[in-house]
Amino acid sequence: MRVLVVEDERKVADALRDGLEAEQYEVIVEHTGEAGFLRTTTEPFDLVLLDLGLPGRDGLEVLGAIRRSGIKTPVVVLTARDAVSDRVAGLDRGADDYLVKPFAFAELLARIRALCRRGRGPEPFHVSVGPVLLDVVRRRVTRNGEVVDLTTREFELLSHLMRSKGQVVPRESLAREVWKEPARTTSLDNVIDVHIARLRRKLDVDQSSQLIHTIRGVGFMMCVGEP
Repeated sequence: MRVLVVEDERKVADALRDGLEAEQYEVIVEHTGEAGFLRTTTEPFDLVLLDLGLPGRDGLEVLGAIRRSGIKTPVVVLTARDAVSDRVAGLDRGADDYLVKPFAFAELLARIRALCRRGRGPEPFHVSVGPVLLDVVRRRVTRNGEVVDLTTREFELLSHLMRSKGQVVPRESLAREVWKEPARTTSLDNVIDVHIARLRRKLDVDQSSQLIHTIRGVGFMMCVGEP
């Protein structure tokens, strides 16, 4: 499970990271609202822990912007503001839960587990982006009704991109989720680029519009039209 912690107090952020990593969560930390918003809108996360008293762009503003962007990632607000009006404001902006500092770490873990249970639902049997349809059960991909012949790795790569349609997927995420090698000492960038090129040849052949877009210096995005 991948968690983004947006917290400007370094000691608090470090404590959260250490505690969550001890529970086998993958943790990314940002210390400003702007950096947290950028991460949330360009990388996939399972949960965001968001402080309200952030420098520059405060947490409520970030939370509202995240929801307006259409991102539904669960957000737990962590803050010293304990007034009822503050809690109402956080929940109204789109928070899924609200925890007042100081809090017991065991309670935070319990709330995270509860959010995970609440968010579980059946995986969709079909995912589509434009004319491309991915059948999860039959492991089959079609474009405009015609079957696209993919290798197992190409199918997994395309599946990951399509499930994140409209969002930037970093190469690190592909290495972790598709190649299952998060701690590899040598870069997989060239291998990933080769597979992306093969997918493009198979999906975009004789097509006027490209579906897999390279976001320079970051990764890839699958969408109809320009990203």
